[in-house]
Amino acid sequence: MLKPDIQLQNKTILVTGAAGFIGAALVGKLLTDVQGVRIVGLDNMSDYYDISIKEYRLSEIGRLASELPGSGWTFVKGSIADRTLVERIFAEYKPEIVVNLAAQAGVRYSITNPDAYIESNIIGFYNILEACRNHPVAHLVYASSSSVYGSNEKIPYSTDDKTDNPVSLYAATKKSNELFAHAYSKLYDIPSTGLRFFTVYGPAGRPDMAYFGFTDKLLKGETVKIFNYGNCMRDFTYIDDIVEGIKRVMERAPEKKTGKDGLPVPPYRVYNIGNSNPENLLDFVTVLQEELVRAKVLPPDYDFEVHKELVPMQPGDVPATFADTSALEADTGFKPDTPLRIGLRRFAEWYKKFYRV
Repeated sequence: MLKPDIQLQNKTILVTGAAGFIGAALVGKLLTDVQGVRIVGLDNMSDYYDISIKEYRLSEIGRLASELPGSGWTFVKGSIADRTLVERIFAEYKPEIVVNLAAQAGVRYSITNPDAYIESNIIGFYNILEACRNHPVAHLVYASSSSVYGSNEKIPYSTDDKTDNPVSLYAATKKSNELFAHAYSKLYDIPSTGLRFFTVYGPAGRPDMAYFGFTDKLLKGETVKIFNYGNCMRDFTYIDDIVEGIKRVMERAPEKKTGKDGLPVPPYRVYNIGNSNPENLLDFVTVLQEELVRAKVLPPDYDFEVHKELVPMQPGDVPATFADTSALEADTGFKPDTPLRIGLRRFAEWYKKFYRV
C-alpha cells in the first residue's frame, strides 16, 4: 500500500462541482474528517436537473461548516469554463489540492446537447489544467468515468485496458480529460490522478440517474422503461464509497521523477472506483421497489409489473459495466463494499424526507 504523502489537515482545497452529487458529499466528508481544512467550492448551479437539490446540498454543507469553526468553507458561483474566474480563484485562494468534479454529466443528454459537454468537459478542464500549471498544486484529482471503456467487451474493466472506442460524446470528453492530464503532467510535472467512477447512487443524488427517475415515475403511477430488455448489468457504487476513495487518493499524489532523458516522468495515475459487483437491472429495480415500499414511498400493494416496460438498448449505452478495483485497493487499502440494498434503503429514506411523501 502507498503511504500518504499529502496531509490534508490545514490545507486549502478547491473542489469544483461542489454543489453536485459527488462534490457536495466530498466537501461534507472533508469538513467532518479533516481538521483545519479550508475548502473553496466552485459550481455554476446549472439547471440540467432540479436546482433545489443543489441548493439543499449547499445548505447541508453550510450547516455542517457552521458547526466546525476550525475549518473553512467558501462557495463561489461560476463556471470552470470562465477562464478569468478560474484564474482569480487560484490567485486569491492558492489551493494546494484541486479536485475537479465539475462536468456536464449524462450519456443520453450528450447526444442532444453536445455544446454543453465541449464547454464544461473540454474548455473547462483545460482552464483547470492551465491554472494548475500557473499556480502549482501538490495534487490534481479529477473525475473521469467508466464510460471511457466504451464498447470494450472484456470484463471486469481494468485501467490497463484500451479505451479507444467511446460510444458517446460524454465518454469521449472524459477520455480527453485523461489525455490532457497526462500531457500536462509530462510537460509541467503536475501530479494528477483520474478517477473512473462506476454508476454512483445514493441520497441527494442526480435525478437523471435511473434509480431516481424510476422512483419519480413509480410514485406518479407512470411506466418505467428498462433498457436492453432488462439485460443490462451495472456496477452500482454507493456515494459514501466514492468519496472515501477520493479522499484516500487525494492523500497519495503520484511521485515526481526524472527520466533518463532528464525530463519529468509524468506523475500520473488512473483508478477505477466501483463496487466490483455488477447487478442485473431487473434485480436492481426489484430491490429499489422493495425499499420504496419499506420507506412508505410506495404503498405495500403496489403492482410493479404493470408499471414496467422492457425496451431495446439506447444509443450511447453499454450492456455491462464492471470495475476491476485491484489497483485502488493495493495502493490505498480501500475497496468499495456497500451492499446495494443498504444503499437503496438510505436513498428511499432520504427521498421520503426530502419530497415529504
